Amino acid sequence: MTHVVMVKKVLRNGAPCRKCIDVLNRLQQSSLLDRIDQIVTATEGEPESEGYQLATLHGVDSAPFFIITDEQGEQQIYTSYLRFMREIRR
Repeated sequence: MTHVVMVKKVLRNGAPCRKCIDVLNRLQQSSLLDRIDQIVTATEGEPESEGYQLATLHGVDSAPFFIITDEQGEQQIYTSYLRFMREIRR
């Protein structure tokens, strides 16, 4: 079974990233939000936040992004919502 993590960003002022809100709304509208196993937050200015650490680990500098871990433990990173959608609909 695959495990899907979405990393979203929260701005310094506490507001959610506009692009992240859009992607979450799209996932909900397409009834695919339940395919996301975990949503992790990268808090701007807080490098100790889990999402920020995942971004650093995977060399990603924009949010949202997705990490899919397959049955063998292999991870695939998706920084493009459209590419992620193609993969998750399989």
